[in-house]
Amino acid sequence: MQAATIADPRPFRSLLAVAVTVLLLLLGAAGFKGYRDLDAARQHERELKAQIDATLERIQALERRVQRLDKDPALLERLAREELWMARPGDVVIVLPTAAH
Repeated sequence: MQAATIADPRPFRSLLAVAVTVLLLLLGAAGFKGYRDLDAARQHERELKAQIDATLERIQALERRVQRLDKDPALLERLAREELWMARPGDVVIVLPTAAH
C-alpha cells in the first residue's frame, strides 16, 4: 500500500495569490482615501491661513485708523460731521430736500 498522498499545493497557492491581491487592493484603496483626505486637509489649512492673513491686515488697517483718529482732531471732527451728522453748538444746519426716486 501506498503511504498517504500529499495534497496538491497548486489550489492553495492560487487561493493565497487571490487573498494577497485582494489585500493589496484594499490597502491601495485605503491609501488613496488617506491621500485624498490629507490633500483636502491641506487645502482647508491654506484657506484658513488666507483668512487669517486677511483678518490680520484688516486689524492693522483698523489700528492705523484708530491712531489717526487719536492724533488728528480735525479728522475726527470731519468724520463726526460727515458720517454722524453732528454739528457744533451755534452751527447753522441747512437740510436740503432730496430728490424723490
